[in-house]
Amino acid sequence: MKPDLRGPVSLTQYLTEERRAGYGDTDLIQLLEIVARACKRIAVATGKGALGGVLGEAGTGNIQGEAQKKLDVISNEILLDANAWGGHLAACASEEMEHPQQIPDAYPRGGYLLLFDPLDGSSNIDVNISVGTIFSVLKRPGGHRGRVETSEFLQPGTNQVAAGYVVYGSCTLLVLTLGHGTHVFTLDREAGSFILTRRDVQIPEDTSEFAINMSNQRFWEAPMQRYIGDLLAGKEGPRGRDFNMRWVASMVADVHRIITRGGIFSYPLDSKIKAKGGKLRLMYEANPMSFIVEQAGGAAHTGRERILEVQPEGLHQRVPVILGSKNEVAQAVRYHTDA
Repeated sequence: MKPDLRGPVSLTQYLTEERRAGYGDTDLIQLLEIVARACKRIAVATGKGALGGVLGEAGTGNIQGEAQKKLDVISNEILLDANAWGGHLAACASEEMEHPQQIPDAYPRGGYLLLFDPLDGSSNIDVNISVGTIFSVLKRPGGHRGRVETSEFLQPGTNQVAAGYVVYGSCTLLVLTLGHGTHVFTLDREAGSFILTRRDVQIPEDTSEFAINMSNQRFWEAPMQRYIGDLLAGKEGPRGRDFNMRWVASMVADVHRIITRGGIFSYPLDSKIKAKGGKLRLMYEANPMSFIVEQAGGAAHTGRERILEVQPEGLHQRVPVILGSKNEVAQAVRYHTDA
């Protein structure tokens, strides 16, 4: 990872330079600015914790059948409200809602579609572990007119024009790609601005660190059983070296560690979730994270195909995920293809 040597560059300046270089139009740049501002509001809410009354259950469930935390609901509303009036969006879709949210008729419609997981890792909120927001931007194939149909969102990840995530941790970080590199911005809380702190992040191609929920091991398919078994065998095993395991149970936190220092993250198919197709949502988690990881020199796969080439069949479709350091992902995929 290379530090930026030109002095402080704000997110606004960076996005303006991107537009001048031909990466995105004015609407896309303004949309990303609005998302970043909304995430600053979410950062304030998460930072207050019990003082802000945001901890605990909301008493409602989402379309995934999961109990919502108060901060799930708050974060979702912040993102919906922020993006309703700007004129850059045709519609948005949230992991927390069954159907896309149309832009109200009182406001102009733009040519972009926004998808987001408003608060990834929300089960960790009450114990003060890092959580985050994940988002993805697509172009609307039908132009600016009329009601947006769900089918318009069902584009493969290769069609993404931008993706990012925000980590709400000891500091607030925005990791962003517009399709030519992955860049990290740190929120200057005093100034209220995201500042570019890492340009063109590169994930090491090799790693000795893996992230996986070992409590599900007995449910995994045979290829993943063999792969993890060989990692755990260490120096005496076929890989000939020791591996370390890390698991936060917040995808944003686990992937950010990989973005920072390398590693491999897996949420494989298992017998408990096979009927659903996997654990993680293709449109809200797997696609944007895969785009970010690939733009940082990593790889992302389901074990059967490249994630970004999966043709979505539903707004809340789930897939297995293996992503991170390029050579290690290739090793894990080889266990699946050999099977």
